[in-house]
Amino acid sequence: MSKNKLAKFAEMEHFQNVIQAPLRQLNSDDFYLKGIWAEKIFGNKNPVILELGCGKGEYTVQLAEKYPEMNFIGVDIKGARMFTGAKQAIVRNLKNAAFLRTNIEAIDRFFKAGEVAEIWLTFPDPQMKKTSRRLTSSYFLDRYRRILQPGGIIHLKTDSNFQFSYTRELVHFNKFEVVAETTDLYDSAYLNELLQIKTFYEKQWLDRGIKIKYIAFSLHNGEIKEPEVEIERDEYRSFGRSARDL
Repeated sequence: MSKNKLAKFAEMEHFQNVIQAPLRQLNSDDFYLKGIWAEKIFGNKNPVILELGCGKGEYTVQLAEKYPEMNFIGVDIKGARMFTGAKQAIVRNLKNAAFLRTNIEAIDRFFKAGEVAEIWLTFPDPQMKKTSRRLTSSYFLDRYRRILQPGGIIHLKTDSNFQFSYTRELVHFNKFEVVAETTDLYDSAYLNELLQIKTFYEKQWLDRGIKIKYIAFSLHNGEIKEPEVEIERDEYRSFGRSARDL
């Protein structure tokens, strides 16, 4: 690990808006903040919204700035990346933004049933080779369902045709309620202040002429099944995406 990363980890240990709990460090099924995030971390009873795979936390920070009446938590296992967003939230005095450093596959160990109002998935790695690692796979959706409020919305914003097509097939195959769906967000009726938030990499994808796809949906209580369909792989490499994922 580089000296720069070590310095970031050391500084982040003192951030009041960061909770670090990698899966290997969990000692029980009930995390100490489970069920009381709003009260203990934010000092209110406002809705809790998660950004899973938040990376540098750009979306979490910008959401918190635009919607002070809501609580936002960025979740990722990459602490060196998370440092950027956590630091920005402190500098901007955003009391409604926090970060949880942990493994997303254990997300239901951190929040109780109905504690989360919405989930955002912004430009996740499409994981074209392994279904179970996709953040919109049945494996993960089942975990999200355990913590979402009834009717809680899952938002996917992506540059990847593969990620969008796979998710759309799964959503329609399982007859989930679709709130919004478009293959070209910035030329659609769904575009609003919320969806106009752009990360650094999203701006680069747009500059390359890559359309941004968006789908929002809510889950039901039945079995979640994987669709038996072949999805065409992306022909380009997204920024920060390794060649082995293509």
